[in-house]
Amino acid sequence: MRMLLSLAVWFILWELVGQAKLSAIVPPFSAVIEAGIEIAPTEKFAKAAIITLRSFGLGMALALAVGIPLGIVMARVKGIGRLLGMWVNIFVSAPISALVPILMAVIGIGETTVVVTVFLFAVFVIILDTQVGVMHADRSLVEMARSFGATRRQLYTKVLLLSALPEILAGVRLGAIRGVKGVVIGQLLVAIIGVGELFELYSQHFLMEEFWALVVIVFLFAFAVSEAIAALERRVEYYAASR
Repeated sequence: MRMLLSLAVWFILWELVGQAKLSAIVPPFSAVIEAGIEIAPTEKFAKAAIITLRSFGLGMALALAVGIPLGIVMARVKGIGRLLGMWVNIFVSAPISALVPILMAVIGIGETTVVVTVFLFAVFVIILDTQVGVMHADRSLVEMARSFGATRRQLYTKVLLLSALPEILAGVRLGAIRGVKGVVIGQLLVAIIGVGELFELYSQHFLMEEFWALVVIVFLFAFAVSEAIAALERRVEYYAASR
């Protein structure tokens, strides 16, 4: 309820600023909504959305496939944790967008560069949260599993991974938000595919209503992804607490 009230206040302020014509780059919010309704059903937007979602999905899948296992290994093997921990912390706080031009020079200009950008934006926070979750797993559960003769595989899959699942999902949620940033930044810098192409088109032709409508759509997508993972996170935390 508070979130909706806050959004309503911001949208009203946006509408007032736009109607007052204080800035040429800030159109009224009502005009932005109209532009969004117009561009959403178009074939051009559909093609751009498919490319963007595909790049985001592939990058996130790769980040999950690498980030979760590597985070577990770093938590369980102290030597690897010390070796890679500093670099993970550096890349979590580093401006990854600065690496995109280098990726373009190495990989080329295309969707592959965008996928790798999403991967780099997301993977390090997933690694970090997975590592923290496994390191703080309940020691009593680990000792109990060992005392009952659990194999190494059972220890990881049925104790450590499940115990660390709330923290892992928190990392996945943050990684997904960063991944949305990565896919937009990657496509903006490549500027020939997906949503990035539309941003470039609208800004060059000064179509501010369409530009801001696209911004709102991207924000809504990021919010929907974040809230979906957060809902799963709350269910896992409730199950873990009741267990």
